[in-house]
Amino acid sequence: MKAVILAGGLGTRIAEESDSKPKPMVEVGGRPLLWHIMKIYAHHGINDFVICLGYKGYVIKEFFFNYYRHMSDVRIDLHTGDHQILNTHAEDWRITLVDTGAETMTGGRLKRAAKYLDNETFCMTYGDGLSDVDIGAELAFHRQHGKLATVLAVQPPGRFGVLNVDASQHVTSFEEKPSDEIGWINGGFFVLEPAAIEFVADDSTSWERAPLMNLACEGQLAAFQHGGFWQPCDTLRDKRELESLWTHGKAPWRVWK
Repeated sequence: MKAVILAGGLGTRIAEESDSKPKPMVEVGGRPLLWHIMKIYAHHGINDFVICLGYKGYVIKEFFFNYYRHMSDVRIDLHTGDHQILNTHAEDWRITLVDTGAETMTGGRLKRAAKYLDNETFCMTYGDGLSDVDIGAELAFHRQHGKLATVLAVQPPGRFGVLNVDASQHVTSFEEKPSDEIGWINGGFFVLEPAAIEFVADDSTSWERAPLMNLACEGQLAAFQHGGFWQPCDTLRDKRELESLWTHGKAPWRVWK
């Protein structure tokens, strides 16, 4: 089974990082978000990836072209320029890097990558969200309901406290905004049948708009509800929170050993 990762967006809300690289290459714990996502899938036995490139896609290409050597012990003869790989710690992954265009929308990227998916059930997610989702359980759920698409449904933590203010502008109480007031949202980590791609019209199609809406209207979209950890990396604040979790050994998405 393959996993498609959408890695071509601009990442304008974290421009401090994404001015020089695609948002999926923003680092947490010294490794790109993209690597963390791939490690999550690999933990559940999915090692074949199709990565949809766009904005500064060459950065991702260079990362993976050099990854094997960077993860290896190397002996170099500076006089002759010869080198030898002595031992490698690189993961057993197969990666297809697809240039899907700088301006292409999320649905369009998926449509452009379709020819590499072998007309089989596949996973898909965004290149900027981390979770401790049980991919195996989601796949079983998807196969059981028999619909074209499954989306991970999550409840993000409330970011803002609620102020209750009286007529005199006095704060009468303060409480953290509970996540259950927000409801369930799209958390990525889809499982899709090839026919779901037919709901994408062209490059200008956002996966989150007409395709998902039409799949839902036709009764072909199911939600795998996940009450565990889920966190996007949209802002510097998000990056710092993820970095802190990683640094203190409390990263819930680190499901691998």
